[in-house]
Amino acid sequence: MSPDHGARRSRVIMVEPALTQLTKLTASETHRLDRAIVAISVNPELGTEVPGTLLRDYADEVDGVRVIFFVSALGSITIVAYVEA
Repeated sequence: MSPDHGARRSRVIMVEPALTQLTKLTASETHRLDRAIVAISVNPELGTEVPGTLLRDYADEVDGVRVIFFVSALGSITIVAYVEA
């Protein structure tokens, strides 16, 4: 019997606006953001659809982070367009 594996995660890529925001975050903010990005990579249906686009807007009120992203057609890549913490 093979061992159970966790949910399959998508590969996460950050584009320039998100990378610029990352450089402005503290270590604590980056840690909170990491948890949100892992959650999104496991479940790309998190957040709400942005009407008229392929984007999704995920806000975690507990950790105080926001991620705007879209997922490739096959769900194997998550492209992060914007982050804030």
